[in-house]
Amino acid sequence: MAEVASTAAASPCIFCQIARSSTPLLHQDDKVLAFQDINPSAFRHYLVIPVEHIPTVKDLQRRPEDYSLVSHMLNVGKFLLQQDAPHSLQHRFGFHQPPCNSINHLHLHCFALPFIPRWKHLKYLSFGPLGGFIEAEKLLEKIKPYCMELHGRLG
Repeated sequence: MAEVASTAAASPCIFCQIARSSTPLLHQDDKVLAFQDINPSAFRHYLVIPVEHIPTVKDLQRRPEDYSLVSHMLNVGKFLLQQDAPHSLQHRFGFHQPPCNSINHLHLHCFALPFIPRWKHLKYLSFGPLGGFIEAEKLLEKIKPYCMELHGRLG
């Protein structure tokens, strides 16, 4: 497994501890880890985290490496839900934005709906510029590198 960033090695970040421990993983590669949420809010609720400690979505920029990481996180989440909940008709993928995030380690929530209990959907509402929950596809649009946007317009 890839080493967690040395700045995070001494930190109390629970997700960095998971990356270094024997927590049962659903997926592991050199960029991301995936595991079940300990307090699931839906029929299936997985978290995909980068191995490298990145605090929040606010730390992502319009760089190819950030765009590639979030795309990879989303692809892993989609694959896991298709594999584990193939009959689920609705999936949802997204991130909490500050100040609404509970853990300062970037993590993608992957849901096979319905929310259980139903009121749990309230934790995953967007508050626009005030934060809240941002869908993964919307985040990808926000961090899409300028060179990719230009290529798309010219292409």
